Amino acid sequence: MIIFRYDKTYEGLLTAVFEAYNRKCFPEKLLGMDDIEPLFVTDMFVVITDSEKSGRVWKGLEKKMDANSLNMLTYVWLSELPQSDELIFRYVTKTFDTEHFIGMNFADDDVLQVRNIAQKVNREKHRMIEFVRFQKTADDVFFAPISPDYNCLPLTISHFKDRFADQKWIIYDVKRNYGYYYDMKTVTEMTLNSTELFPDGKLDEGLMAEDEKLFQKMWKVYFKSMAIKERINPKLHKQHLPKRYWKYLTEKQ
Repeated sequence: MIIFRYDKTYEGLLTAVFEAYNRKCFPEKLLGMDDIEPLFVTDMFVVITDSEKSGRVWKGLEKKMDANSLNMLTYVWLSELPQSDELIFRYVTKTFDTEHFIGMNFADDDVLQVRNIAQKVNREKHRMIEFVRFQKTADDVFFAPISPDYNCLPLTISHFKDRFADQKWIIYDVKRNYGYYYDMKTVTEMTLNSTELFPDGKLDEGLMAEDEKLFQKMWKVYFKSMAIKERINPKLHKQHLPKRYWKYLTEKQ
């Protein structure tokens, strides 16, 4: 068995593709630097991430694929699913080894998997856009914690930057312990030392703006007044608004 070890970054994965063609040696398994080595390894190569090499692979893909297919590969990477890197590796090598565009060949299991996973991540991205609820802090920064199944936060930032361009905000992925801060000019990635500042999906009351609790109460009253009791359908409601999101919804507190 031939294995490649790399740093588990997208750039590192594209570098691994470059090295495979350069060495004319294609791995049967991709591992992180600290992953346990399987039995019966015949050859092992450590990939050193190189932006120039990964850039050449990406430019090659741009010539062979349309923008939508390139986005799908990124979505699959952000899914963080087991062996998603090996799926991308196989898809990319098939793209380079085939004269025609493979993106519509759903008889190929790898092509079908890439499409299906990308759709799931895209669906999660739209749910995050719909279900994010900001809470105003005492520093006039609007804060929203989230914990999506997939790492789709980077896919939503352009939307929030355009939609809320006139206010400072932070959207924070509690599950992966990172987020983005917008200062009305630029977006910066950030991490917090402690997630205890927002237990149970809500900011600590000591960090809230004075009028935030009032606005939350008003939103709950509005939400309740808009409901038609005779048409309440809990099963359908959970289908369109999965319970795992309720923790971060003000109207569900």
